[in-house]
Amino acid sequence: MVWSTCDLTDSCSRDWGAVDDTDRALLAELQSDATQAYSALGRAVGLSAGSAHERVRKLRERGVIRRTTIDVDPAAVGRGVLAFVMLQSNAWMGDPPTRDALAAIPEIQEAHIVAGSSSLLVKIRTPTTEQLQAVLRRVFDIDGVTGTETIVVLETFFERPLNVTDPDPAR
Repeated sequence: MVWSTCDLTDSCSRDWGAVDDTDRALLAELQSDATQAYSALGRAVGLSAGSAHERVRKLRERGVIRRTTIDVDPAAVGRGVLAFVMLQSNAWMGDPPTRDALAAIPEIQEAHIVAGSSSLLVKIRTPTTEQLQAVLRRVFDIDGVTGTETIVVLETFFERPLNVTDPDPAR
């Protein structure tokens, strides 16, 4: 599991350098199949294998590519219950003790500080609703948590990767 360290190193606001159209094409190709050879990757974007490898290396160095992973069907590995949980609190929850307490619960896949009536949003996957309830008890034991609002997902229509090919998504 990868946890962001933006709050510790301020890497979320760093200068990523120029990400040009070729980099975006490489990123899109890698999102569709990160296992392809650099020769195939280069061919798909009009580069040599060596140039594709060098660009990917630089994208990793700069932190644009954070990790390479696989997409596992949660139901196939017994994690078919998905819930999004809003956490209410009586104090600021964006500090390392809260992050560490949430990170210590393996069923929590993501944790986000949010604006609004709640302080945090977490994504939880469990095998059963009974186990979800046990996770919610552990979440409620975290110092500062005063309440939760849980949304259990009945069906996921789609999940999509980030669209990296549009250089100006604000259009």
